[in-house]
Amino acid sequence: MATAGEDDSVESGIGRVTDLVGRLIDNPLPWLLPTLAALAVFQLYPLVEAVRLSLTNEVLTATGTEFVGLENYVDLFTSTGFWQMVSVTAVFAVSSIALHTLFGLILALAIDYGVRRGLRGHLTTRVSVLLAWIVPGVIIGLIWKVMLVESQLGAVNYLLGTVSIGPVPFRSDPTLALVSTIIAGTWRGTAFAMIMIYGGLQRIPQRLYEAARIDGAGRWARFRHVTLPQLKPVLFVTIVLVTIYALNTFDLIFALTNGGPGQATEVFALFMYRKAFTDYALGEGAAVAVVLLGINLLLTVVYLYAFDIGAEI
Repeated sequence: MATAGEDDSVESGIGRVTDLVGRLIDNPLPWLLPTLAALAVFQLYPLVEAVRLSLTNEVLTATGTEFVGLENYVDLFTSTGFWQMVSVTAVFAVSSIALHTLFGLILALAIDYGVRRGLRGHLTTRVSVLLAWIVPGVIIGLIWKVMLVESQLGAVNYLLGTVSIGPVPFRSDPTLALVSTIIAGTWRGTAFAMIMIYGGLQRIPQRLYEAARIDGAGRWARFRHVTLPQLKPVLFVTIVLVTIYALNTFDLIFALTNGGPGQATEVFALFMYRKAFTDYALGEGAAVAVVLLGINLLLTVVYLYAFDIGAEI
């Protein structure tokens, strides 16, 4: 049988544990410390190091390093190759953002329609689209590279040959090469937009649609005045993430065209790779990376204002 002293000791221990838990709940910093430490090691340190490198003339083939200030940025902004790359990246990114979002929205609406009406095939459609997303980008690039071989051995040119078209120079023509990378990227990235938008559709209360029907709203009116406004936060996140994905695309284009012909498909990530690991100019490559980070942050702020997300937070 427990004595009075033992009971008091147990109650005291429970009290101390309760007080400790209460303090942890009131002050979440201890819970966040592991995450903050991981962010500092894997995010903050590389960022600071990239900024430091961008202010030096460090190269892989030399041991000495000198501080050069903004010289790398001046050389970057005054080079014709940089602005050619920026124009290619802009075309690729804008096209990717528009196509990913559009096709993702269409597929999400189609799957949602099928699920709500018990139609067959919606699960197969989701799995088929997701397969493109889970396959690594370099594999997607190689698949499309084989499909777009500029002879009858290529699947696409073979099909075009059956209707007396071709062979089409998908990878050697500058314009067609860029179009090919956009199509391949859209084929892979649409699944992500579909997942995001489909999740947003599931959160829209059905009572809003029922109220719209009672008011006599047709399908287009319900889509415009109910679906799109309710999807605005999801569309914001989707477009931001798709933008970051498009601006940072490397593996797919590297495998498909390697930036060619010439600089026709050379985007930011490939340009940075060439500077750092082909020309061995780590300082210049880091400057490209910092500029790319700045563009990502700037576009995110622009999206915040365009979607008026600040008013909803």
